Amino acid sequence: MFDLAQLEHPIVQAPMAGGPSTPELAIAVSQAGGLGFLAAGYKRAENMRAEIAQVRANTERPFGINVFVIPANAPDHAAVGTYLSELASEAQRLGVELGVPRWEDDDWQAKIELLCTQPPAVVSFAFGLPGQLVINKLHRAGSAVWVTVGSVAEAKLAAAEGVDALILQGTEAGGHRGGLRDDAGIGVLALTRLAAASVKLPLIAAGGIADRQTLAAVQRAGAAAAQLGTAFMLAPEAATNLVHRELIAGPAETGLTRAFTGRLARGIVNRFQAEHSATAPSAYPQIHHVTSPLRATARAFNLWAGQAHQLAQALPAAEIVRAISARA
Repeated sequence: MFDLAQLEHPIVQAPMAGGPSTPELAIAVSQAGGLGFLAAGYKRAENMRAEIAQVRANTERPFGINVFVIPANAPDHAAVGTYLSELASEAQRLGVELGVPRWEDDDWQAKIELLCTQPPAVVSFAFGLPGQLVINKLHRAGSAVWVTVGSVAEAKLAAAEGVDALILQGTEAGGHRGGLRDDAGIGVLALTRLAAASVKLPLIAAGGIADRQTLAAVQRAGAAAAQLGTAFMLAPEAATNLVHRELIAGPAETGLTRAFTGRLARGIVNRFQAEHSATAPSAYPQIHHVTSPLRATARAFNLWAGQAHQLAQALPAAEIVRAISARA
């Protein structure tokens, strides 16, 4: 079973579902001696199967796949309705209709079945715990299981279920809060120190890590490796669009918001985020489906990025892996 000690460089590529992640990026990171990741979120199992085949055809190195855990929820329907009314003018401006607020499990069962028949080195989970039954099935298939957490309490819950490592997501991280709770969390250094003192599992620190000095800091704090997302978004292998690339390279402010999907996420503040964050309800994936037509029409709609986005370099992914891990 995969162990982080197998990596030449202690670098894990963040999955970044629905955004810059590509099979080409995962291949490049794994080939460079890090751990590339495919993002299964928002995709059907058959799409995932094709991406797995592409990665396996281009590298014999280990790679991982990230899956969303979508717990059943009961959002405040009145708040959701009010938010839809608020977004009506946005839809009219773009000439589209808002999506229907609905819950769905992101093709969960089909993905788990596929991963058990075509196991990657690592299966990681975001937004919740997969449960001991699923963990045991993935272990029998040969995959290590990681879970994203945002607090020591979550780390202890995940450890008790038998996972192999923990991704510690600090509040600095771009994109969705990946832990069990939909809250802002704490900084990555504080979280890493607290988790290192509380659980006996390998730790992967995530959030605001984009240079070798920060990698060295989280390693000193107790992390075995670091998970980097925004640091790879300017790589040519990433699918980051031009507007997003230009803003990541500049001094733009980031903020946490539920405006785009109903789940707290960090992105570069634009007009939509500034105007709708205060009223957006906690309702994922319902709001994700509502705003999906808006996101499909506006190329620079949600601009996920971590707080250290200005440190990202426009280099090939392999060079980023080597540069950040050098002397860390």
